Amino acid sequence: MQNDRYDIVIIGAGINGAGVAQAAAAMGYRSLLLEKNAHPGLETSSRSSKLIHGGLRYLESFDLALVRESLHERELLLRLAPDLVSLQRFNIPVYSHTSRSRLALHAGLSLYALLSGLQKHSFYHQLKPSCWEQLEGLTTKDLKTVFQYQDAQTDDQALTRAVLASAIALGAEYQCNAEMLQAETSEHQVMIRYRHKQTEKEVSSRVLVNASGPWLYAVNQCISPQPDMQQPELVQGAHLVLNKKIQQAFYMEAPQDRRAVFLLPWKGHALLGTTEQVYQGNPAEVTVLKQEKNYLLDLYHHYFPAGDTEVIAEMAGLRVLPASATEIFKRSRDIVLITDRSQKPRVVSMLGGKLTVYRKNASRVMQCLLPSLPASRPLADTAKLILSPVERL
Repeated sequence: MQNDRYDIVIIGAGINGAGVAQAAAAMGYRSLLLEKNAHPGLETSSRSSKLIHGGLRYLESFDLALVRESLHERELLLRLAPDLVSLQRFNIPVYSHTSRSRLALHAGLSLYALLSGLQKHSFYHQLKPSCWEQLEGLTTKDLKTVFQYQDAQTDDQALTRAVLASAIALGAEYQCNAEMLQAETSEHQVMIRYRHKQTEKEVSSRVLVNASGPWLYAVNQCISPQPDMQQPELVQGAHLVLNKKIQQAFYMEAPQDRRAVFLLPWKGHALLGTTEQVYQGNPAEVTVLKQEKNYLLDLYHHYFPAGDTEVIAEMAGLRVLPASATEIFKRSRDIVLITDRSQKPRVVSMLGGKLTVYRKNASRVMQCLLPSLPASRPLADTAKLILSPVERL
């Protein structure tokens, strides 16, 4: 067995794990990122809605701090990753049967612009009826108005690769095909045993970060003493890729349950999603359900009755949320950090968190772990590191 010494070992190379690896390396710590798959960002971080946004709908639950922080990070990523994050026009159609009134949307979009710092591209307007025919075949029956605003879009897996490449450039170590088997914590270190391809290895670290997404609880059970963690809820979200080329995005209210659903341009086609329902199976076996597909296609037909509905791809991902009796759509998407102890934690688990704020979430993890780490000499500031596309790692 190989025994190396690290400051931080991170489990899971999704966007959260890659973000922590980048933050740790930027602060001058020796870090190791372990990913059980052959490539980073293959699970939840490749099955999102591809949005870098504040989350307009979170205003309804008065989650203003999360929206403000997300919009700040959106502006930062537009500057740091111009080849990966770009602005996109969004249309919100308002019909006579839409539950959110024109006045409510006016107020929400105004607050959204204010929270973004009143950037030039943060302002919205109402489209003139003469422009409605240019909206990709959107039905105009009972249409009262259309609000248009801008948010940002990304390739989530490509962004994850870019963040990980940045971490590696700063000195972070990365191993794919590496599955954690066991971790044992003591007063001053964590011993981590994992399988890399066909070889078992053991390393020691001052701290361990569990960023394994849907496998969060399973990884937690491999840690001794086992940190106190209530089993989180896995929430399935499905997307369909339609054989339809569109230039603009749409933020639509589902007629079935009034949830927000997006139709987005995606690699020459259209991405439609997402759904939300509790998932209780093996995270590795999540698939789009027939009822999810019907739900999304019924919504699409409702707004685009003459549109092409050939489905050329399907994807299903899992959100990890604290168990709660609150309706899924209304729950906060803010990150929750679970530690093994309140003072000088050895293990931190990352529960939830939005793609948009991965950098801030990584910063929170590092602040949480600082009491358990030695002093270091920072190498860089993640708020200033340019992110560039990379084909492979």
